[in-house]
Amino acid sequence: MRNLITGGAGFVGSHLCEKLVNKGEYVVCLDNFLTGNKNNIIHLQKNKNFKLIEKDVRESFSLDVDRIWHLACPASPFQYQKDPIETALILSEGTKNMLQLAAQKKAKFLLASSSEIYGNPLIHPQCEKYNGNVNPIGKRSCYDEGKRFAESLTFDFIRVHKIDACIARIFNFYGPKLSLNDGRVISNFIIQAIRNEKLTVYGDGNQTRSFGYIDDLINGLYKFMNSDEIGPINIANDEEYSIIELAHIIREKVNPKLEIIHLPLPEDDPTNRKADIKLAKEKLNWYPSVKLLEGIDRTIEYFRELI
Repeated sequence: MRNLITGGAGFVGSHLCEKLVNKGEYVVCLDNFLTGNKNNIIHLQKNKNFKLIEKDVRESFSLDVDRIWHLACPASPFQYQKDPIETALILSEGTKNMLQLAAQKKAKFLLASSSEIYGNPLIHPQCEKYNGNVNPIGKRSCYDEGKRFAESLTFDFIRVHKIDACIARIFNFYGPKLSLNDGRVISNFIIQAIRNEKLTVYGDGNQTRSFGYIDDLINGLYKFMNSDEIGPINIANDEEYSIIELAHIIREKVNPKLEIIHLPLPEDDPTNRKADIKLAKEKLNWYPSVKLLEGIDRTIEYFRELI
């Protein structure tokens, strides 16, 4: 099986590359290293079943593949807001190019969408039938609306070109291989704690998220790609924690004496985010297995070694 993974040197992509190579499948990792890290895949580069192509998904190209895992895009607000126009074009032009390749090669296509398509949700928890509450002109819209457009384009290719495709709506995941400058809340807290810095909480910290461990996500994506389901399907841990709870958990594990400070809440930051994963359980027989405290311990260990 020949796999193309766009964004393959990123946090999620590198774990997926590793899983598929370990299963004996051939993997082409495509990344322009805008946010990806060569250190995430360096151990794979001597493997005969792994190939790295340094390229931007916005540039069309041809490659004989059986499956396309389309993950390429900056994923944290800190990253995707640095150049919002580039983010929007990665999600539009980049997705179009990968869908055209899927149509040409008759390859199965998986789109890594996001819980951000739900925006600041008005229903709780969020199920796949909910159409979301997104500010189309806010600072986050390059990513939120970009993912919504990518989903729309994928379904148009399914209808018009009859491609075999599926859409995974990925919620908040964490674990080893997150970069030091990623900007996501768990990595921020852990890095600040290890460096004996104040933990920065935005707003009052009562906003909530569903935090899942990376191994669970990779297993979910693998099951989805190997199913007949189209989706969209939420892939998430359905345990809900507030940001202030998370800060206290990490502080207790690293240094209970650290101070927690509060900064202004960013524009359009969702108040509550919790996944309804009934569909993933029913259609994919997929269940998250790693509890937050266990996953946090593994991630702290990774960042201790890195720092």
